[in-house]
Amino acid sequence: MKRFLLELRRREVFRTAGLYVGICWILIEGASIVLPTFDAPEWMLQAMIIAALIGFPVMLVLAWIYDVSDKGIVVQAEATDTVVLPFGDRKGDFIVIGVLAVALIFSVYLIITGGPYATEELEPVSVLIADFDNQTGDPLFEGSLEQALQLGIEGAAFVSGYERGLAKKIAAELGQVDTLDAEAAQLVAAREGVKIVLAGSIVAQGSAYELEVNAITPRSGEIFAKVDKTSSNKLEVLTTMSELAADLREELGDKSVDREALAVSETFTAMSLEAAREYDAAQQMQYVGNYEGAIERYRAAVAHDPSFGRAFSGWAVAARSLGRIDEASEAWEKAMANLGSMTERERLRTQGMYYWGVTRNTQKAIETYETLVAKYPADHVGHNNLAVQYLFALDFEAALREGGLVVDIYPENPVGRSNYALYAMYSGDFETAIDEATKALELDPTYFKPWLPIAMSALSKGDLEGARAAYQEMSETGPRGGSTASLGLADIEFFAGNFDAAREILARAIPADEAMNNKYGLAVKQMVLAEVFLELGDVEAAADVAAQGLENVRAPATMVTAALVEIAAGDHEAALQIAASLAEQLSVQSRAYAEMIMGLVMLESGEHMAAISQLTAAIENADLWLLRFYRGRAYLEAGFFVEALDDFTVARDRHGEATALFLDDLPTYRYMSTLPYWIARAQEELGMSHDARQNFTLFVTRRPTGGALADDARHRMQ
Repeated sequence: MKRFLLELRRREVFRTAGLYVGICWILIEGASIVLPTFDAPEWMLQAMIIAALIGFPVMLVLAWIYDVSDKGIVVQAEATDTVVLPFGDRKGDFIVIGVLAVALIFSVYLIITGGPYATEELEPVSVLIADFDNQTGDPLFEGSLEQALQLGIEGAAFVSGYERGLAKKIAAELGQVDTLDAEAAQLVAAREGVKIVLAGSIVAQGSAYELEVNAITPRSGEIFAKVDKTSSNKLEVLTTMSELAADLREELGDKSVDREALAVSETFTAMSLEAAREYDAAQQMQYVGNYEGAIERYRAAVAHDPSFGRAFSGWAVAARSLGRIDEASEAWEKAMANLGSMTERERLRTQGMYYWGVTRNTQKAIETYETLVAKYPADHVGHNNLAVQYLFALDFEAALREGGLVVDIYPENPVGRSNYALYAMYSGDFETAIDEATKALELDPTYFKPWLPIAMSALSKGDLEGARAAYQEMSETGPRGGSTASLGLADIEFFAGNFDAAREILARAIPADEAMNNKYGLAVKQMVLAEVFLELGDVEAAADVAAQGLENVRAPATMVTAALVEIAAGDHEAALQIAASLAEQLSVQSRAYAEMIMGLVMLESGEHMAAISQLTAAIENADLWLLRFYRGRAYLEAGFFVEALDDFTVARDRHGEATALFLDDLPTYRYMSTLPYWIARAQEELGMSHDARQNFTLFVTRRPTGGALADDARHRMQ
């Protein structure tokens, strides 16, 4: 044996084998990366591996028989005096070791970076699901199958489902009947830029049901994929739908479908056809703003399936939209209790909404939505809600970025484009805001929110009539638009110092919110009315109406205003109680407002330095517009005029934030009206007489009807 091994070494079989293995290793690893790039069939890589294995014993035989000498390739000599090329010396060892080292490093690199079979990132695909062709005659299949299919198909990270409620509305505008059959869906998809229409059918075969779905290219009508499944009975139809959706995902290129886990992870949440049907109807009603009708359908859905978590979360959102805070909170509790019944995608959506709408935990909401869009990049709901959370965190650049992704996915969606306009408004880019708002109104003239940035842009330029005209247009879109418009009109009159006019507008608007049970809108209007009473010198009336508003809704928009009213009324204890309540909330902004209230109480008590320290600490938590405004006031009263002017200037430059200070899309631009006065006061103290006079003049121009500050400004201008 020893002699045989020595002969193998003399004939360089070991070195040749090492060199062969190293070269084959490198070639196979490289091919595993290169071949998929050119869409090469899988058999090519398999053939290379097989060829390498077959070639190994052939290589060993050839290495035994032949040698590389100074005369070329010759039969191995028995004698030892044959002159061979340098491969036989130590250089040959280094060559073999080098090749093997390169192969090993290459493999380790591929393992660390995800291996040669990295998951392919597919481009986002928008999908519109048409109404199923129900050939069974059973009404339970009307509206139930579409939701199951959409949930199943959205198990693919690159798929984004187009809202069927919006699609039906567009179909009606295009002259179609009140259905979304395959033909109508193709028309809508072609107009809206949706890439795929899924048109399905269900046929009864005895006790069994045949289900089929065609994937259609909207403009050409070409069926490029078809899948079908059979359900043995009615109870298994929804489960069969999830399997059919998995087949569709694979047809669209999804390689992540886990067949073994499908029954657990990708089935429709509602195990009842009745529940699924009611949920579909509720979703369509909610999309077009029929929140009352949506709540009734959600209520019916959970009656059929008490563990239907998605229905509870939809119910909560609808109730919150109507200002029914208690009802929304109760629905949220039930939704969170049923998270375990949801798919990963809907669980992340629901948790994000819970952090957003209930606990006001902006950071947790951001983390959740970032996880959602990382796993499901085409999820336009996730991108939209993440943009809103970035807005709450005052990261307007990130909000615009995420809002832009929503517009990229669905460029014809009026809600996404309107939101993008609002983000631009908050950032102070009114030009972009108007452009995007105009596009949103072209897509849906009945949607009220795009009128807000248009009104705010006019108001920021001092064009009160233009702002009034925008709110008038908003009021004609419906009850919700009318509620916001009335608040906006009161905001304009407050801004101009027309406090009696503002009071009259609010007096007419408050009963309308009461009739709609819009508690949030009602409470906010009551707080504005309290501010009006303060300006009119009726402190007692202001405190009374603020207390009423606080009883209706306890949210930052109402609590902060109520505290400011209490401070003005001299009831510091009541203001500090509100601050204590805000300090217990998870929201960073709420805690910052709590510190602001404490700082203002100190300021009213003459503790200027303590107030400045408290307000500075609040800004370190959340750099909110109101904090800058009131710290400027504190600096001014303490005699630090440069610091005061700096804070006032920051507030002026960030006037986009003042459009809706509590980031709820409800106008608060009235706070900007006094800012020129305070800037002028700081400039006056610094000897900037010309600049001060200009700002006093601007303030008096804004408040032509007078008021204490306007009278003081006129006196200082003399």
